[in-house]
Amino acid sequence: MRVVTVLLGRHDAFAEHQTGHSHPESAARLNAVLAGIESAAVAEMIVSFEPRPAVRSELERVHTGGYIDTLEQFCLTGGGHLDADTIASPASFEAALRGAGAGLDAVARLRAGEGEAAFLAVRPPGHHALSNRAMGFCLFNSVAVTAAALAAGGERVLIVDWDAHHGNGTQAIFWQDPDVCYVSLHQYPFYPGTGAMREIGEGAGKGMTVNIPMPGGSSGEVYRRAFDEIVVPVAERHQPDWVLISAGFDAHRNDPLTDLSLSAGDFADLTSRTAALAPAGRRIAFLEGGYDLAALALSVRACVDALGGTLVHPEPVSSAGPVDELAGDLVSAVARLHFG
Repeated sequence: MRVVTVLLGRHDAFAEHQTGHSHPESAARLNAVLAGIESAAVAEMIVSFEPRPAVRSELERVHTGGYIDTLEQFCLTGGGHLDADTIASPASFEAALRGAGAGLDAVARLRAGEGEAAFLAVRPPGHHALSNRAMGFCLFNSVAVTAAALAAGGERVLIVDWDAHHGNGTQAIFWQDPDVCYVSLHQYPFYPGTGAMREIGEGAGKGMTVNIPMPGGSSGEVYRRAFDEIVVPVAERHQPDWVLISAGFDAHRNDPLTDLSLSAGDFADLTSRTAALAPAGRRIAFLEGGYDLAALALSVRACVDALGGTLVHPEPVSSAGPVDELAGDLVSAVARLHFG
């Protein structure tokens, strides 16, 4: 593998999004993320930039104007609970705008030749955000904003989402879109309740949503099998110009919110395999979940190293577990559904 420059989107505004005492999606996550990046083997090849905010027309490709206005006013008047899990503070709107703009900024910088991949250390996360409401810690759907902009320019996009929670917002936004292929590997059944294998899109987008549900306890071994049998063939069929990663690290075996059994070493493999699905300079990872801080640091380090062309396993890859036979059967069923 050839070592390449990785752009790092970071900004102080992301730490100003306050979620309250003991909330799992806290600003402390950014410290863990940055610590992991600083320890990466490719640390000398990382170039930081401060993402610009998304503008309204960019947001409106995926979010309604009414929702944008409501969220802004909610934050300006002090914030609070948007739902049982999702909190906004006065500074959250600015953080969400920059999170939504980070991918667009990264696209422009990659096009200009400033790097060959990008990792966006943004919060709040985004993949649960629907067109008209916040959900699951997420305010704006950052990966969807970027994918929609690329598709509007006539480019084909593959989103690979390996967060342990299904990205219901991303799925819903591109449900009928033939230019954006959404692939999700996630714990199921689990929050938010979507992501069954037969959810495949409709209309012009039929077959462009690919859900790979994993039972709790699934290991990296079955994730690698899913890539070989499903994700790679899907990419070969779709021929994406860009690959965007919803890089949640809550599938790690130590995460307090989930029940999957991946290691940081597995995230190195997943990143390397995903990056290979699009040309150099067309690969962007967006931070989503991951709530054990030590595991998050190691997993982000593995991800960034792989984006930079260096395959490092800061932890050994996970061994096959007792549910992997069931998970493998599910992988085979998804493959049959999409490829016959």
